Amino acid sequence: MKKHIILGIKYMSHDTSAALMIDGKLIAACEQERYTFDKHSKRFPIDAIQDCLRIGGVTIDDVDEIAFGGDPKVSLTRTYLETALQDYRRVGMLIQEFEKFSRMYHLEETLREETGYCGLVKYYDHHLAHLASSYYPSGFQRAILLSLDGIGDFKSMKLGIGDHGAITVTRDHYEYPHSIGLAYSAITCYLGWKNVHHEGIIMALACYGDPYATVPGQNKSYYSYFEDIIQYDGQYGTTINQDWMCYYYMRDKWVSDRFIEVFGPHRKEGMAVEQHHKNMAAALQKRLEDVVIGILRQARKEYDIPFLCLSGGVALNCSMNGKIERSGIFDEIFVQPASGDAGLAIGACYLAQREHDSTFLPQKNHNYYLGTPFTSEEIEAALQASGLAYSKPKDLYRETAQRLKDGKVVAWYQGRAEFGPRALGNRSILARPYPAEMKDHINAHVKFREYFRPLAPAVMKEHLHEYFDIRQESPHMLIACQVQPEKKQEIIATVHIDDSCRAQSVGPENNERFYQLLCAFKELTGCPVLLNTSFNVKGQPIINTPEQAIECYRTKQLDVLVLGDFLLEKTV
Repeated sequence: MKKHIILGIKYMSHDTSAALMIDGKLIAACEQERYTFDKHSKRFPIDAIQDCLRIGGVTIDDVDEIAFGGDPKVSLTRTYLETALQDYRRVGMLIQEFEKFSRMYHLEETLREETGYCGLVKYYDHHLAHLASSYYPSGFQRAILLSLDGIGDFKSMKLGIGDHGAITVTRDHYEYPHSIGLAYSAITCYLGWKNVHHEGIIMALACYGDPYATVPGQNKSYYSYFEDIIQYDGQYGTTINQDWMCYYYMRDKWVSDRFIEVFGPHRKEGMAVEQHHKNMAAALQKRLEDVVIGILRQARKEYDIPFLCLSGGVALNCSMNGKIERSGIFDEIFVQPASGDAGLAIGACYLAQREHDSTFLPQKNHNYYLGTPFTSEEIEAALQASGLAYSKPKDLYRETAQRLKDGKVVAWYQGRAEFGPRALGNRSILARPYPAEMKDHINAHVKFREYFRPLAPAVMKEHLHEYFDIRQESPHMLIACQVQPEKKQEIIATVHIDDSCRAQSVGPENNERFYQLLCAFKELTGCPVLLNTSFNVKGQPIINTPEQAIECYRTKQLDVLVLGDFLLEKTV
């Protein structure tokens, strides 16, 4: 019987990607940025497509259908043309974003020219694809589904129900420019960082601020102002007060003159981060959490379903996810590991499969090591070409664990690359989780990023609850939780200023090699936790190939590189 092969694609804006599904099983998923090394790439994902096909052992001619996450017709007509006709201020935006407009218009032509594909092409609603991306791999037969991001097909949020494989959208009125995600991006830009790239920085900064502090020169708190900026009716309704924002027609400015009158001028890149900026980030983060939890509390009350699936770029906000988990509204939540727009390629595959096979049901799938594999022979060839000395230890885990115990910073490159923005133990930079100075060293001298950004703990899953206050497993590093007070000093380099941690639970069933390394470290130190951050530096995508790994190791302050079965170590 012929296999049914679906190629999912995300194109048209940032985070382009591809995914391959064969007979309902997700075989591969790759992000274009890993090949062209431009973070959040907008390029047509030809390299990602070719790698997915190679991993699956198929050709483009074998593909039965191509499924796009996102509908270019909706984006063209509603987001651009209709809004420009309704508001002359949008005309400048239309001209400014002509390149994106052109990509949408020529989408299918580009696809066929780049790939030679002649078969069936389908387009799925942006937020429906997000909902599908989190529902089908969750394993929940019935769940409340929420997609939340900046904008996609003119919408910023969708709420739905997954019921034994069928998705029903229940709330669909969250239209542009009323977007919590874009409001978050606007403040990100106001505070001196870049939208799409740096919202996570604001989340980290928020923990240093006080949302209830009084705004300098005003008689109201930061949070009081943000209640007016992001308005919420206590049920499902949210509105962004456009008196405070101008991203609707002026993306280079983002916030209105009124906003600047109250809060002062934009912070420029490189300027000192002051308490004022921290308080604003704190108020923004708290307002996001309060509104989303309010919506979810209402949904749980209305639908009486104890499981939640989260997706969309805002679902990468692990502080928000942690507040949802701790609220007790749901028995368990599942957050799509590639919640950003790259995950739309997966969501489109799931929707196409369900359309092809109406009996297709959710199945628990926590394996997001879906990227490029390299053989031991390919890795050794890259090592030989580099001219660097290397060894092949008999006990790789113990040798690596010993170096970690000694305080070395280890780049750890194994197996297939992770899909999504979190390094989950295959493309990771690792260190012992103590002392506190370890975090400062990695932020300043290895990753070259802000001092206030936390680094995550990876823990043997059987020790998760011993070290962290969390009710469920956390294999994808997307739910912030509190460290157990008696364990704080033992893993202090992974604990944020508010005692939160973005814990990753690791078991042999989802990452055997990383789990064995954690076991070896525990044998030597008694501690089942390692500091884990992505194998990259600020502004660059996560490392993909052995050659990239070697170059990063050679040029950055990494003490050790473990590349498959091989070990490289710098001598003083």
